[in-house]
Amino acid sequence: MIAAGPRPLGPPLFAFAGGGTGGHLYPAIAVARAVREFFPNARFVFFGTRRPIDGQILGSIDCEFVRQDLHALSPRPWRWPGILLDLRAARADCRSRFRVDPPAVVLGTGGMASVAAVIEARKAGIPIAILNPDAAPGRANRRLARHAEVVFAQWNDTAAYYPQGLAVSVVGCPVRPAFAAATRAHGIARFGLDPARRTLLVTGASQGARSINETVVASLPFLETKSNWQVLHLTGEKDLTLVEAAYASRSVPASVVSYTEHMPDALALADLVISRAGASTLAELTAVGRAAILMPYPFHRDEHQRHNAECLERVGAARIVRDAVDPSVNAPALRSALVALMDDDDRRAAMAAAARRLGRLDSARRIAEKLLQLAGLDSMKPLRESVETI
Repeated sequence: MIAAGPRPLGPPLFAFAGGGTGGHLYPAIAVARAVREFFPNARFVFFGTRRPIDGQILGSIDCEFVRQDLHALSPRPWRWPGILLDLRAARADCRSRFRVDPPAVVLGTGGMASVAAVIEARKAGIPIAILNPDAAPGRANRRLARHAEVVFAQWNDTAAYYPQGLAVSVVGCPVRPAFAAATRAHGIARFGLDPARRTLLVTGASQGARSINETVVASLPFLETKSNWQVLHLTGEKDLTLVEAAYASRSVPASVVSYTEHMPDALALADLVISRAGASTLAELTAVGRAAILMPYPFHRDEHQRHNAECLERVGAARIVRDAVDPSVNAPALRSALVALMDDDDRRAAMAAAARRLGRLDSARRIAEKLLQLAGLDSMKPLRESVETI
C-alpha cells in the first residue's frame, strides 16, 4: 500500500469519484453514510459531472460537490482531442485540490468522472479503492484498477476480468439503509396506491428508459385485463407527459411519476418489477428481495447490463427480456413474461426469495471499514457520540 502524504489536522476527508448516473452516486453515498458511523465529523468531496442528475442526487447531501466538464469516451477520433482537453483540466483541478486538502482515501465508482481523481491520487500517494458493482467491469474501471489497492465487486464473476494478483473483494454493492427498513404499507401510502391490489413497478432507473416506457405503453391493453393489479411507473423526466397520456386513455390503475428519491418505498410495495439491469438497481432489488423482469440496456458495447442480469437469472431471481428497442417486438416478449408471473404468486415468491439470498446489506459497512484501513484510520476511530445525517 502506498502511504499518503502528511494529512491536515482536523476531520478526515474522503473523496468519491464518479457520477453521471444514480448507479455511480447512490453506492458512494451509502459508503459515506457508513464512514460517518465511524467518524461523525468526517468530510466528503464528490467528483462528479455537470449532468442534472448529479446535482439532483447530491444537492441535499452534506458534502462538497465538484462538477467536472467531461464527455464520455467515444469511438469517433475527431472527438478525442476535446475529451483529452477536458480530462487534462479535471486532472489539474484535482491536483491543486489534493495539494491543499488531500483526502485520506479516494474511492472511484466508475465512468469518466472517476478518472482524474484516481490518477492524481496515485501521483500524490493517496490510497485508492475502486467500486465495481457491474459483473463485467467498464472501461474506466478496467484501466484504473492497476492504480488501486483493492477492487470491491458485487458478483463473484467479476474477479475473472481482472489480472491475477489484484485484490478483488466481493462485498456486494452498497445500498441505503432505508432499503432494509422499507415496508409495503408505507410505500402504498406514499404513492397513493390501493393496498388491496398487487403492484407492478416499472422503472428505467434514475433517468428513465424510453424503450421500456414504450414497451409498457404498448402493453397497456394487456394490463387492462389484470383487474387485481395496479402500476407504479417511473418514467424519467423526458417521457412523463407521453406516459401519463397513455395511462389516461386506458383503465389501468396507476401512479405515474418522473422520478422518486423514495426507491426503498417503491420496491417495498412492488409484487413484480420491470427494470433495467444496472448494478445499483440489482443491488436494491436483492436488498429488498423482489421478483423482476429485466430488460438490459441494449446499447453498451460490452453488454454489461446483460451480464448483470444473468447473475440473477442463473439463480431464478429474475427473467430476462431482450430489449429489441422496437416496442412492436418488445411488447409480445414482455407479455409472455407477464403472463407467466402475474398470476403465479408462488413463482414470484420463489423468485423474491432467490433475490433476497443475493442481497448484501452489510456492503457499505464492509467497504467503509476497508477504506479506513487503507487510510490508516482504523486504529483511531473516535467514540461515537452522535451520528450526523449525510
